[in-house]
Amino acid sequence: MSSQTPQDIEKNSKIPDQKELEKELSEYLSKKYGDRVKIVSPFMLPKAQAGGEKAEPSNGKRSIGDIDFDLKPEELESFLDEYVIQQDEAKAIMATKICTHFNRIKFAQKMGRRGSDDLVGLIKNNIVLVGPTGVGKTYIVKLIAQRIGVPFVKGDATKFSETGYVGGDVEDLVRDLVYEADENIDLAQYGIVYIDEIDKIASSHSLIGPDVSRSGVQRALLKLMEDTDVDLKVPHDPISQIEAIESYRKTGKREKRTVNTRNILFIVSGAFSGIEKLIKERLSKAMIGFGGEVESKEIDPSILNEVRTEDFIKYGFESEFIGRLPVVARFKELSRDDLYEILRNPNNPIIISKKRDFRSYGIDIRFEDAALRKLADMAYSEKTGARGLVSVVERALIPFEKKLPSTDIRWLLVSPELIEEPGKTLENLLKGVEDEERKSRFEIASLEDRQALKRMLIEKKSRQMEEHGLKFTDVTIDLVNELHVQMGMDTNHALQEVFDMYDHVKDYEKTLSERFGFRVRFTDDAVNEIMLRAFEQDLDATEVCKYLAKEIEYGLRLVKDRTGLDEFVLTEEAVRKPEAFLSDLIKKHFSADMSQEEIQETMTRNRQADQ
Repeated sequence: MSSQTPQDIEKNSKIPDQKELEKELSEYLSKKYGDRVKIVSPFMLPKAQAGGEKAEPSNGKRSIGDIDFDLKPEELESFLDEYVIQQDEAKAIMATKICTHFNRIKFAQKMGRRGSDDLVGLIKNNIVLVGPTGVGKTYIVKLIAQRIGVPFVKGDATKFSETGYVGGDVEDLVRDLVYEADENIDLAQYGIVYIDEIDKIASSHSLIGPDVSRSGVQRALLKLMEDTDVDLKVPHDPISQIEAIESYRKTGKREKRTVNTRNILFIVSGAFSGIEKLIKERLSKAMIGFGGEVESKEIDPSILNEVRTEDFIKYGFESEFIGRLPVVARFKELSRDDLYEILRNPNNPIIISKKRDFRSYGIDIRFEDAALRKLADMAYSEKTGARGLVSVVERALIPFEKKLPSTDIRWLLVSPELIEEPGKTLENLLKGVEDEERKSRFEIASLEDRQALKRMLIEKKSRQMEEHGLKFTDVTIDLVNELHVQMGMDTNHALQEVFDMYDHVKDYEKTLSERFGFRVRFTDDAVNEIMLRAFEQDLDATEVCKYLAKEIEYGLRLVKDRTGLDEFVLTEEAVRKPEAFLSDLIKKHFSADMSQEEIQETMTRNRQADQ
């Protein structure tokens, strides 16, 4: 019998060679998990330290403080209004409770820094979304996560099982937050977990024994929605095992990496088919008596507005589970007109996506209003909400998306006749039949797109532009419109791109003044012209400014030396025709009778003197 103790065995155990470990694991993990697993070598193996140590906080990475969350509910609701049609009640509830959630986190941190402990038993604003399929539940959650700038993961409740059974572990959702946060645990602890089809885990009262896929998952999720720590290293996950090995090889420390769920916001959603009947039964019982009225067997969809906690419990949810979801947001079914308004919205991802598809082949595509109405009618008949819009748009345009890239055609008008008779329309398009008429209609559709975008900018963005210092002009609208059409950006991203260009120009304005030793100022028209040239030439606005500075520097210095002027205003003409601008400037301050040759000779002498 061996006399070695367990400690001796562990001490004498062979440590795998780095190359052997990488050879065995790299190929397997790369095939199974793709880019998510990466083994990096070489590493020096530091001397191990006795005892495990707690993981240190991330350094140099974003945290909740870096998010700088200061949104008010009405601001977030206004943002959602730009993208989501209808669902006013749901948008108001979600904007309010999510803003409160993150502002309360900042308030609690402030109290913590002052030595005040947070109260025990505070309930988070976890939200349950109720509504039929295709009404925008997932879309609205993604928009909010993107606007706030926090990690976001989406899971399907039907894919998970109670811990210990076959199936996905609900704790994997929290681990995925760390992955989405680029391994920044601090930031992951303030993320959003969204679980769809939550109604599918309502327990079935007809089953005997453990209901693994339903009540068991509810209990597992209940723990997450409270204040708990999730271990990032788990036996069933080889990724976390390898990460732990790599961390040990780099630091020599055995770190216990955990994610706390205290500040993670959980949002669940489902269609909850059949819950209307439970609501109606409850309301009917309340109306029994002499004052009661005979109810119709038809169930009004608006009855969802009356949903209460007891209805969710009857539906099959445990009271503790539904108690951790105190906020209910109800989504109504979309009408035919709602689907049409979705397509008309300049920010709708369906039309933007198709414009990107065709633009990638150099083809500009426009939609007539009557065509949008017809597409909405077709989608409504499919009874799948906004999801039907994607299907009907794809069906209508796929023949053109296949054929046109192989031709010289560079524009396409989506008209009612194209949707009704795609084969005939494509044939006429290839033959050039009625080309002039279609071209005229295409130009009208383009103008209507621009006007719709202008209206949206005036209604939603004029104040934002003024606060940024950017004048609301036709050039600004043209820039936003071109970014919207050619680059497939929504209005917010297109406007932000214009803001960035504007900031680059204004920053370079200060750089020029510091470099020249006298003040240089761009007029608003000059700024617009620089931004327009930057877009047309696919350059950074700073590059356009640098080229302009090179063209005018010596001329400005010449006038400065001769006259003592300490400020120059650069106009639109200075950007378009720098030589003509300088010529007029020199004539003004030297002699109006100077010829172009004399001006050029004077500038050349000045340049040589400087060199």
